[in-house]
Amino acid sequence: MILVTGASGLVGSHLLQKLIREGNAVKALYRNNPPKIADTEGVEWVKGDILDIVSLEESLQNVEQVYHCAAVVSFNPAKKASMFHTNVEGTANVVNACINSGVKRLLFVSSVAALGRIREDKPIDETMNWTPETSNSEYGKTKYLSEMEVWRGMSEGLSVVVVNPVIILGSGDWNGGSSGIFKSSYEEFPWYTEGTSGFVDVFDVVKAMYLLMNSDVNGERFIVSGHNTGYKDIFGLIATGFNKKPPHKKVTPLLAGIVWRWEAIKAYFTGKDPLLTKETAKTAQAKVVFNNTKLLQSFPDFSYTPLKTSIDRICAELKAKYQL
Repeated sequence: MILVTGASGLVGSHLLQKLIREGNAVKALYRNNPPKIADTEGVEWVKGDILDIVSLEESLQNVEQVYHCAAVVSFNPAKKASMFHTNVEGTANVVNACINSGVKRLLFVSSVAALGRIREDKPIDETMNWTPETSNSEYGKTKYLSEMEVWRGMSEGLSVVVVNPVIILGSGDWNGGSSGIFKSSYEEFPWYTEGTSGFVDVFDVVKAMYLLMNSDVNGERFIVSGHNTGYKDIFGLIATGFNKKPPHKKVTPLLAGIVWRWEAIKAYFTGKDPLLTKETAKTAQAKVVFNNTKLLQSFPDFSYTPLKTSIDRICAELKAKYQL
């Protein structure tokens, strides 16, 4: 039996589909109402919360493997307390519950933000960690501290493995999360930066997770990154996939500084999330490269989906989902 937390999110929902296709018995946590996810017939939905220790331990009865995908992902400074509460305390609860319930193995979905992703002097690899100098986000700090809880669990006898995905491309809710870049391109958002980052298909993330969970690897982390690419190129490919006009106005650091300050003022008075923050403005300008060789060398049969193939598929899925 397998338990998935964060099953309604981009990674979690695609993971459920993968697990069902492979013939696994699966439980998935939900807080309010069980989400309706296509191709997940047979999933046992269990009401619970990673912040509720009692319900969490009850959900782990007869469970041997746990995929911990649940997290608050935000670069809004106003969400700092919520991120620490869910990401750090919630992960500590999951680790403790796994140990107490005799779970055999835990896979934790972290992020490259936990590695300190603002490093332009050399490629980022699995040996690196978050520091105030190499990461500008509170989110990155919470994922780093979450990993510390996972490593603590390992020291207490729990078998663990960690994945650190880059920006994940998939047909999730495009009103939030990484799928929002598809909405921006569809609406012909005109601005681009010269920054670069890593991008990966959600199918590849899930494939790597399943491979690692069912391997002999213990106590290691793996960057999951298919392609190091410029933001302008990504937006251009997505615009082409939607038959829309690609971005054509360059955002300079000065302009970005003006915009995030204006957005902060608007957010203060409206209570809405800012479109751009000081953190995201800096990240979008950074030219970052991720080293993905550890996973590829450890599993020679694993390969990443070509970028255009991923984007064309996701654009088609979003067109159908939103009846575009």
